[in-house]
Amino acid sequence: MSNLETSPDELLCPSDPGPLVAGVQILAPRLVPLGGPRAMTVRRTLPQRGRSLIGAWCFVDHYGPHHIKNNPPMAVPPHPHTGLATLSWLFSGEILHADSAGNHTLIRPGELNLMTAGRGISHSEYSTPTTHTLHGVQLWAALPDAARFTWPKFEHYRPVPRQLPGVVISVFLGSALGEHSPVETFTPMVGAEIRLDAGAALTLDLAPGFEHGFLVDTGSPSIAGTTVAKDELAYLGLGHDTVHLVAGNAPVRLLFIGGEPLNESILMWWNFVGRTHEEIVAFRAAWQAVIGQEPGGAQFTFTLPTGQRDAPLPAPALPTVRLRPRANPS
Repeated sequence: MSNLETSPDELLCPSDPGPLVAGVQILAPRLVPLGGPRAMTVRRTLPQRGRSLIGAWCFVDHYGPHHIKNNPPMAVPPHPHTGLATLSWLFSGEILHADSAGNHTLIRPGELNLMTAGRGISHSEYSTPTTHTLHGVQLWAALPDAARFTWPKFEHYRPVPRQLPGVVISVFLGSALGEHSPVETFTPMVGAEIRLDAGAALTLDLAPGFEHGFLVDTGSPSIAGTTVAKDELAYLGLGHDTVHLVAGNAPVRLLFIGGEPLNESILMWWNFVGRTHEEIVAFRAAWQAVIGQEPGGAQFTFTLPTGQRDAPLPAPALPTVRLRPRANPS
């Protein structure tokens, strides 16, 4: 999924991990309905006022289990992205992805699907007719300034889960527990799904130069001595070389992310990541021109995916004033 809010905030997100953090910062989700009154609701833990970025990760949406029998399926018509990479990770269900770079892919559970928007891409996402329950996570990673106008691309990778006593880990980006993903990233990053049996524990080696996050999907684990509830995102700042995870009385599934601080401020609005207000205005104008909604857009060019069944999504109206920057706490 992408950001379908009809009145998205304009967010200036400084990359500022702050001082070394001894404990865990808990980021509670906020509920965001995507589309109309019967549309899917996601639980968004990043960005928010307490934390803008975790490494280059700038957006975390957690959704489902969404039972399609009694609810609308996922149906996201063509829409644009710039300056970021989107990552889809499913726990259940299937999604058909099509983009303007010519990629048509079936997204399935346990498989990494990484779309680098770079200078601009458009794509669509539809749940398959055989999907009964949709459950997963979508994340965005901001591209560093040197790479944010790279050519778009799409990568698909299925990691082989590694099994330890009471633990299963699937590393889809970077390295963890001796497992390494071959997928290249523009900044040093890590991403993995970790499952713990009830009562199981795991000591995980960390890169001290990374910030880390743990998004809990099921269960209520102890992370670095702090109990983290379902749907919460636990943040660990720089300087940690290990973390201890304990499942408690119920099985746990969580998403583990991290990376070196981006050390750049980014500006997010709708499905665009840029650096200035004027840049976002230009991205929007280009998209509106391509879909025939407004004139202009000569500074930037989008194309549309081929063979689409629905009309492209128009961009929302821009805010009338700039919003105040949102900084990480120091």
